[in-house]
Amino acid sequence: MIERATVFVAKGHNPHRNLALEALLTESMPTGEAGLMLWQNDNAVIIGAGQNAWRECDIAAMERDHVALARRPSGGGAVFHDLGNLNFSFFLPRGEYDVQRQLRVVLSAVRAFGVEAEMTGRNDLTADGRKFSGNAFRFVHDRALHHGTLLVCADMARGEKYLSVSPEKLKSKGVASVRARVVNLAELADVNVARLAETLAEAFAAEYGPARHVEAEALDLPGLEERAARYASWEWNFARSPRGEFEREHRFAWGGVQILFSVLSGNIAGVFAYTDAMDENLAGKIASALDGCPFQPAAVEERLFAVNAELAAWLAAVL
Repeated sequence: MIERATVFVAKGHNPHRNLALEALLTESMPTGEAGLMLWQNDNAVIIGAGQNAWRECDIAAMERDHVALARRPSGGGAVFHDLGNLNFSFFLPRGEYDVQRQLRVVLSAVRAFGVEAEMTGRNDLTADGRKFSGNAFRFVHDRALHHGTLLVCADMARGEKYLSVSPEKLKSKGVASVRARVVNLAELADVNVARLAETLAEAFAAEYGPARHVEAEALDLPGLEERAARYASWEWNFARSPRGEFEREHRFAWGGVQILFSVLSGNIAGVFAYTDAMDENLAGKIASALDGCPFQPAAVEERLFAVNAELAAWLAAVL
């Protein structure tokens, strides 16, 4: 039975800190309490727990444009977040977890603006046949997390840019995101992020009872900084990516090179190199230099520099 309801409002836009806040609230929510966290990330791609970062994202474009990568602990697909998105998280005792009930809260808020919204597919919310919200779930012992994003006035073009990987013969055992037709709610109704957040909080209180409002950053959550640092780390975001198989090929003035390799736990493994260069030992040198190297442009360039500087610069640029 729900005895108390709380709306947590996060003011910061750092994706790693917001995910840490969400995780700790999930793990520490008192029995009998229902919580709703409203939050936003700015300039970030969020991938699911089982996804391959290199498959889902154009890492080079993200680094160039200072877009953060964050891996959430829950499953689901990759999404781009900017301040045109509103994110929501439901925290509930596992016995009170009910996807239909939680989504009823979200649908009630959206419909309040005159949008004919409905639940379709694998827990997506759509309007006019187009998706405006995707949802994911996580269970921690006797607690449940249900979170999702709402497209209000997001920059769709930027999202497509960072979620589009160059066609480089990439095969992966990771779970590919389901690409869907999407729509901003602002295209369908007179709504903005602030008004939707307020209406969503009201719909939550109508469903779970009068809710107190708490600023999430003001909470004393032990381990918050450590968890945020962990979620920002290369090990969490990249080394957790499923094994992937890559092929890179290029012709230089001195000959062609084809390099095939796998990535396991963030490191290059199983390297096969082929070349028609005059240096009969070049293929072996390439394989030896790359084996065990972190799958990072700077590390790859450093390893290959002694073998061939031109080759090193090229491969680092096309990872």
